[in-house]
Amino acid sequence: MDVREQHLDALQDIRKMMQRSSRFISLSGLSGIAAGIWALIGAYFAHDWIEEYYTNYAHEGYTGRNFTGLRTNLFLLASAVAGLALITALYFTWRRAGKNKLPLWDHTSKQLVINTVIPMITGGLFIIAMLQYSEWRFVAPACLVFYGLGLVNGSRYTLSDIRYLGFSEIALGLINTQFIGYGLYFWAIGFGVLHIIYGFVMWWKYERNPDSKN
Repeated sequence: MDVREQHLDALQDIRKMMQRSSRFISLSGLSGIAAGIWALIGAYFAHDWIEEYYTNYAHEGYTGRNFTGLRTNLFLLASAVAGLALITALYFTWRRAGKNKLPLWDHTSKQLVINTVIPMITGGLFIIAMLQYSEWRFVAPACLVFYGLGLVNGSRYTLSDIRYLGFSEIALGLINTQFIGYGLYFWAIGFGVLHIIYGFVMWWKYERNPDSKN
């Protein structure tokens, strides 16, 4: 190895150390795949429950009991999907951080979480306000848009690929504003299909080869 190659290796090591100190690089593509699968499973059950509600509505008309039951079931289902996605994301991230011999929780991961959840919490409060006034039409688009904003905002502290997933979610949410009656399908695409695609791309780029560089 000549002097030039030694200098190049040293520069690569310095670059890698700087990236690790400024970005959280232990996010696993498997987390995205798992989250997408959970979302698609949830969308499947939600679709069945909504179809059943409208079938009963056609025969019995509107009843507060049926509507309240549907709303409660959908809320519990969404909570379960979000919880399972979070658990699997933490597991795969913890596993990858261990392989990379990096801490799971440090200043960078803290900044990532804070900058990601601020737009999401804001969006959640905005959606609650819409539901307070029985405004359901833009709930699905708002979920996608604010989620995308959270990803874009947090991408400064992790792999830049997250930014493109965020842009995709925002664009999908804005398109959904023009197709109000298809919110569940847009949810399935945004939280299901896009997550699976993103997760596979991330796994292929950074995890398929254990010796690949971050």
